[in-house]
Amino acid sequence: MKKKLKPKITVFHCINAINNCESLPIPYKDTFKLKSVKMACSSMVKDAFLLRAFEAGSDAVIVFVCPEGQCRYVEGNIRAKNRVNWVKNLLDEIEIGGRRLSIHNIANGDTEAAVRIIRQVLADINELGPNPARH
Repeated sequence: MKKKLKPKITVFHCINAINNCESLPIPYKDTFKLKSVKMACSSMVKDAFLLRAFEAGSDAVIVFVCPEGQCRYVEGNIRAKNRVNWVKNLLDEIEIGGRRLSIHNIANGDTEAAVRIIRQVLADINELGPNPARH
């Protein structure tokens, strides 16, 4: 009998968007693994970090950034968006799938939106299957 793998999600998040992903009220938290990477600004997310998350076995990677125009470092969220888009294209080229990586603007402390996004990503993982680089 084949054991079903728990989906693994890595969340990179600006503290201006979500301060603590581990405390989000996500239903069925025991059915998946969530790794949280807290950043002072979303501009700190680099393409190598996103790719390493997939290399380490994440089935999906989410980047939470503050709303455009509200970055305390002026354009940090725009830089993060450009990097995410570049990595999404690369993931499509290497056949891991760009849909596994997403970026979302979240108002400070909007836990409902964060939970909704994580649940949608879990549904997408069920459709896409596990990360091909995971095995």
